Amino acid sequence: MTRITVLPHAELCPAGAVIEAEADESLCEALLRHGIEIEHACEMSCACTTCHVIVREGFATLPPADELEEDMLDRAWGLTPHSRLACQTPIGPHPLTIEIPKYSINQTHAGSK
Repeated sequence: MTRITVLPHAELCPAGAVIEAEADESLCEALLRHGIEIEHACEMSCACTTCHVIVREGFATLPPADELEEDMLDRAWGLTPHSRLACQTPIGPHPLTIEIPKYSINQTHAGSK
C-alpha cells in the first residue's frame, strides 16, 4: 500500500485526506475508491483533462507521462510542471502528495444546452 496525501479542496475534500492506494490502480481509481469524487468525464480513457492533479511531493518518483497524456495536459486549466492526469498516473511504492486544482475543464458541462 502506498500513502497518498490529498491537500484540501473546497468541494471534493475540504479537510484534505490521507489514503492508501493499491499498487495495481491509478491515482484516479484510488481517489474514487476512497470517496474523493474527482471528475473523470472520459471514464479514465485519457480523452479529457477533468482528472488533472498537481503532484506536490513525489513527482520525480513517478514514471514519465506518455505522449498522449502530455498532449491532453496541454489543455488542462492551471497546468504546472508537476501536473498529471490522475487516470494515467500509476501508483508506485513511493508516497505522494497531490493537489486537485480548483477548476477543471469539462466540456460536458461548459456551454452545453
